[in-house]
Amino acid sequence: MCGRYTLTVPDEDLEARFDARFRTAESDSGSDATFTPRYNMAPGQELPVITNEEPETIQRLEWGLVPSWADDDSGGLINARAESIDEKPSFESAYERRRCIVPADGFYEWVETADGKQPYRVTFEDDRVFAMAGLWERWEPATTQTGLDAFGGGVEEASESGPLETFTIVTTDPNDLVSELHHRMAVVLEPAAEERWLSGDEPRALLEPYPSDGMTAYPVSTAVNDPATDEPSLIEPIEVLERSGDRGL
Repeated sequence: MCGRYTLTVPDEDLEARFDARFRTAESDSGSDATFTPRYNMAPGQELPVITNEEPETIQRLEWGLVPSWADDDSGGLINARAESIDEKPSFESAYERRRCIVPADGFYEWVETADGKQPYRVTFEDDRVFAMAGLWERWEPATTQTGLDAFGGGVEEASESGPLETFTIVTTDPNDLVSELHHRMAVVLEPAAEERWLSGDEPRALLEPYPSDGMTAYPVSTAVNDPATDEPSLIEPIEVLERSGDRGL
C-alpha cells in the first residue's frame, strides 16, 4: 500500500516539473495556497494533485476517496488496487472519468522487525519528482426536505457543507526493490505516461510496477509514524540492525 509520502521541493520547481500552476485566489475555480515542502503527507490531508479536468492546474484535494454515491463523507479510501480498479463500485466510475496524478519525491513503507515496525523511505537516487497514478472523486452532501406543510410540500436544501473533492493512489505489485519492504507499491508513472493517464489513452497498460533501476530505499526515524510530525529530519537516513525479513502489512 501507500500510506505516507513526501514532496520536498518548492512550489516553483513543482510548477516547472508538471508545466502547471497552483490555483490562485484570482482564478475562477477558487483558491489554493502555494506549496511548502512536505516530509510526511498523510491521509485526511489536503494535498497537491493534477486532475484530468484541469491538467494545467495544481490543486489540493483530500487524500481518501469518498465515492459520489456514499451516504456520508467518512471512511475515505487511500489506495485502489490496479487489478480491480475497473470493477470495484468505489472506483470504476472514477477510473473511467476522473483520473489524476499525485506529485511526490518519495514514499514510506514499514517493515516488521524484532523491535517493531521500521519505516523506510523509497525514492529515486537522483531525488527526482515523480507522479503516482491516482483517481479523484467529487462527493455532494445530501439535500434535506424543509418547510413541510400539511400537504407534504417543502423545499430541498443542501447541507451547509459544500462538495468534497478527494483522491486515492493506485497500487500494484511491487518491483524488486519494494518487494523487500512490502507486497504492494504505488503506481509510479514514467513522465511520458503522465499525459496518457490523464487523457485515458489505454490507462490499463500503465498500471505496472515501475522498474527498480535508479530507485533506492533507506531507513528513517520512527518519528514519521506520527502524521502530525512534518519536518526535514524525517527523511534523513539512520542506522538500523539487519531487517527481520518480514514485509510490512
